[in-house]
Amino acid sequence: MKVVRTLTTKLDSPWGLAPLPGGDLLVSSRDTGKIFKVSADTGKKTEVGSVPGVSAAGEGGLLGLAVSSDFGADHMVYAYFTTDSDNRIVRMVYDDKRPAGDQLGAPDTIFKGIPKGTIHNGGRIAFGPDKMLYAGTGESGDRGLAQDMDSFGGKILRMTPDGEPAPRNPDAQSVVYSWGHRNVQGLAWDADKRLWASEFGQDTWDELNPIEPGKNYGWPEVEGQAGKKGFVDPIEQWKPEDASPSGIAFAKGSIWMAGLRGERLWRIPLKGEKPVAKPQSFLDGKYGRLRSVVAADDGGLWLTTSNTDGRGKPGKQDDRILRLEVR
Repeated sequence: MKVVRTLTTKLDSPWGLAPLPGGDLLVSSRDTGKIFKVSADTGKKTEVGSVPGVSAAGEGGLLGLAVSSDFGADHMVYAYFTTDSDNRIVRMVYDDKRPAGDQLGAPDTIFKGIPKGTIHNGGRIAFGPDKMLYAGTGESGDRGLAQDMDSFGGKILRMTPDGEPAPRNPDAQSVVYSWGHRNVQGLAWDADKRLWASEFGQDTWDELNPIEPGKNYGWPEVEGQAGKKGFVDPIEQWKPEDASPSGIAFAKGSIWMAGLRGERLWRIPLKGEKPVAKPQSFLDGKYGRLRSVVAADDGGLWLTTSNTDGRGKPGKQDDRILRLEVR
């Protein structure tokens, strides 16, 4: 793996990252509530618009972005964000023929009532191969919510593009797909269409999990590989100082996992659900905190830094989007 170019620089608190058909990128600014389009060729930034109602405080704000599976027909962009009362998901029509800064239609709220906090807001959203929308949530600092099936906190949610419980969910009446999570900020699918998620631990173990519907991933009863009946153990675990993972992506047979506190990119080579080699780390400390990683059409990766999020040490060029070649 190597960094082949810096696509763009001087982004403010970038969080969500979503490729558009054709290769350009949408990136969200957590603290300002703005969405920008970044040209994949030139790196030019164009303000698309702002999401109304964003309440940025602590780890909350404008978080994940996703582009509709049927974008060619509906031109919908989805956003997960923190309000004064909750975390929610909206969708907006994106029209790049309109003037810069005014290219988003009025938001249509498709899902609300996800617990919010100054920490652990989750926030990653992504459309799966099944064209359903998945959302990783956090327990908002109230750890008991992760085991509370009446709460959307500490869960992975699966819903239709309209925000309804998706067909074949564990409970046909619920969007809850898996539970017992502390703070999920990474979602990706491998070549076999298997869902993976990264999760922040507390002081002991961060986790990478293949996600099975209806399973309990343990928080706060267990953290990491505990071998305790009724809970699913992660296939890999890291000390938080080495990882604190946010985004993940699948490319060239491996999961790639961006580390915030760990300030590195982890590669986890897989065969099916099993790692076939020890995780490798790249870019250790070179670019600071790393937030989002997404696969590009050619097998490479896009990677964002996260040094302007209040916990990093931003340099003059931060934050940036990097282009990675994967061998």
